[in-house]
Amino acid sequence: MSTKLRIGAYTYEHTRALFDGRVAINGVDTAFETAPLVSDIFRRTVEGRYDVAELGLTYFLRTFDLEDAPFLALPIFPNRNFRHSAIFVNTAAGIGTPQDLVGKTVGEFALYGHDAGIWPKGILSDEYAVTPDQCRWVIGGTNHPIPAFDWIPQPVPTGVEIRHAGHGQTLGAMLASGEIDALISVDVPQAVLDGSSTITRLFPDYEAVERDYYRRTGIFPPMHIVAVRRELAQRPDLLQVVYRAFCEAKDLAERTYREDAAKQHMSVVTPWFSKLFDENRRLLGEDWWPYGVRANRKAVDTFLRYHHEQGLSERLLTGEDIFVPEFLDT
Repeated sequence: MSTKLRIGAYTYEHTRALFDGRVAINGVDTAFETAPLVSDIFRRTVEGRYDVAELGLTYFLRTFDLEDAPFLALPIFPNRNFRHSAIFVNTAAGIGTPQDLVGKTVGEFALYGHDAGIWPKGILSDEYAVTPDQCRWVIGGTNHPIPAFDWIPQPVPTGVEIRHAGHGQTLGAMLASGEIDALISVDVPQAVLDGSSTITRLFPDYEAVERDYYRRTGIFPPMHIVAVRRELAQRPDLLQVVYRAFCEAKDLAERTYREDAAKQHMSVVTPWFSKLFDENRRLLGEDWWPYGVRANRKAVDTFLRYHHEQGLSERLLTGEDIFVPEFLDT
């Protein structure tokens, strides 16, 4: 009799082969589920709907302060992104450098310390000596009002001023009006998408800044991991099959891009995509989206440090704390 697993994940190009059956999890009766919003997957995971699921790193780590931490991680990183580009400022706020954020009111999407906020706040602290306690924080939705995510622990760091946006308010509109001075958000404010001149990025040439960050640090920031119910850690052979399937689906997506380079990626409608692919390949290497602990140890350790320094973990966690033990050598 095969094992049944309920699996929740977003349908990225590197997970799609799991959903459409091109890659199978051998010997496992799988029920895959996705959602329009990845945060819906997070909530369902925390509420116990899945056995294996994509989970934002901070959502995962916050559960370690519960009395019975329910999850461990597989070293699968479904979502990663450079986040210098996630910092937006009102052009009238007098913010031209990171140091100008000191004393300002800054919005943050969804909760204090969302995954796309922990990385830039950590970088601002490490590289520009700008720490969260030097700003005032307003939490909310960027383009649509959202309630507080009360289904996950929300620690409030000592010495940091935090409030939630008012009923019906959006951070994007507050930034455009000058009610807040800056915004850190995974979502791009609608005014930016509409070409408004009232909002700009703190790092206008963010691609160059992010490429330089990678050259200096070797970090391609992970946002999410794959969490498993802690009792499944007692079945490492089963989890190895799950891990290999996720790796195979990711490798298939990468291989398609490499093979399509010979035809100048004629199946991709984005102009000049082949040039971008070549640039990324030279910088990031042949496996630009690595899984496994070894290739991601520095990035994971950095996030764990940021999470603790920003008051979101009671103690400084390590890879040995969070990963299924049999995967530490991957």
